[in-house]
Formats: sequence, structure tokens, C-alpha cells
Amino acid sequence: MRALGVNTWVWTSPLTGADLEVIAPRVAAWGFDVIELPVEDVGDWDPGRARDLVSGLGLEPRVVLVMGPGRELVATDPGTRGRTQDYLRRVVDAAAAVGSPVAAGPAYASVGRTWRISPAERASLAAELTEALAPVVEHAAQAGVRLAVEPLNRYETSVLNTVDQGLELLADLPSEHCGLALDVYHMNIEEQDVPAAVLRAGDRVAHVQVCANDRGAPGADHLDWSGIVDALDTIRYRGPLVIESFTAENATIATAASIWRPLAATQDAIAVDGLAFLRSLDRNDRNAREGAAVD
Repeated sequence: MRALGVNTWVWTSPLTGADLEVIAPRVAAWGFDVIELPVEDVGDWDPGRARDLVSGLGLEPRVVLVMGPGRELVATDPGTRGRTQDYLRRVVDAAAAVGSPVAAGPAYASVGRTWRISPAERASLAAELTEALAPVVEHAAQAGVRLAVEPLNRYETSVLNTVDQGLELLADLPSEHCGLALDVYHMNIEEQDVPAAVLRAGDRVAHVQVCANDRGAPGADHLDWSGIVDALDTIRYRGPLVIESFTAENATIATAASIWRPLAATQDAIAVDGLAFLRSLDRNDRNAREGAAVD
């Protein structure tokens, strides 16, 4: 049975230790396996205390990084690049301390920063990103954490939108320490065939986030979930599927993620209904395999 998780952004931003003490027991009681912990600013929550809390509840942690304003690795000045590298290294340290095998997110440019990029500039950006990420990836390797770089949709970045671009940009970084984080919300916008893109990503897939096409609960949408999970099974992805959504009640996160309306009857419903749907996919897949074996 594949592990399923949920990001605390469904309810709050930024995550604090006090928030986690409220959210984590509820997530565990609903039957999730994994809780995803954003590090908007290092120190918002204590990794040691978080590790004790979530492990005591039978949850596995996963850490996501946040590229807010001023966090840039490409097309920027050396000081900004250095500060961003320091932030990413500290996120890796938080991931290692809390027990997360990955640190995932758009580790290249601030979310919302877009500009027209010529083919020549894109080639230059690839080299620049490789150079900027290399010491971060080395730090991650030493910490036992795999950096998972996430493509975002065209409205949130012009640097990295698709799996193919990701494979190209990360080609010169070691796959065992630097992979791709796939988010079906962004893939639904940018990929012509989401399952096919998953297959192309192959063993570079390090983390997977899921939600409906409108950021609501998985299953309340038009996505080809059977095709997506079949593709993940084909590439032998063994990590969790983590529901990532946001609340319209938080002004900062609503503006950042363009969440202008409620995405379900309640925020809890995004998690609970999404969990039920994802569990049903797992049961259907298992039943199909058992039926094929009988035939």
C-alpha cells in the first residue's frame, strides 16, 4: 500500500511549532502516513521537537522549501545567490534533523518571478543553475537528504515548467542526490500527457504532490488518476503521494497561490476526501492485480 500524506498548508501558513501540535494529531487520526512540513523561514518550527511529535504519532515527515521574494539562484547577483544557497542548506539540515529523506520545492527562483527567456539564455541558465545547486546537492548528500527540484506552471515561473526541462536542467547533477518533485497541479497545466511525463521522469522522481486540477481534493476533478498511479508504479516510485492545497482564509498564502475561493466545503474535507479517494485508487489497483492473477 502506497503511503499518503498531506501538507500543513491546507490549514495554515507559515507553519509554526504550535500549529503542528494541533494539526499533526488530526492528520494521524484520519489515517495519513505522511505529513509535509514547509520551511518558509528556518526556525518557524523546531525540527527536533517536530520529529518527536510526528514519529510519536506514527507519521513520516517530508520537508518542502519555499522560494519567497529574494530567493534566487539564477539571473541574480552573487550575494542573493549565496544567501539563497545558505537558506537551502539550512532547509536540508532541517530535513535531516526531522527525519525527512527529501527536501522538495522550486529550488531555482522565487515563485512569481517571470520573464521572457531566449534559447541562448535558457542554456546559460542551465549552466548557472548547475553551478549554484552543486554545493547544495553536495551538502544534501552528506546529510542523507535528496534535493527534489519542482517544476512550476508558466504563471509562477519561466525557468522550469516541464519534466523535460527539469531533466535537462538537472542532467549534470547526481541523480541519487538530486531529483524531481512532481506536482500534478502544475503538470495538468504544462504537460500534454501527465502519465507519459511521469514515465519520462523515471527514476529521477524523488517526491510527488497531488491535488485536484483546481487545487481541491484529489478525485474531484478531471485528472487521469489511474494513468498517473500506473505510471508511478511503472517507474517504481516508492515515495508517498502528498496532498498539497491551500486555504483562502490566510491572506498571504491566498495571494501567493491565487486561492480566491473555498476549494471544498471545509479545509478538512480537502484532506479527508482526498485521502479516501487515493485509498480507493490503491484498493482498485490491488483488486485489478488480484483479478489478473486469477484469470
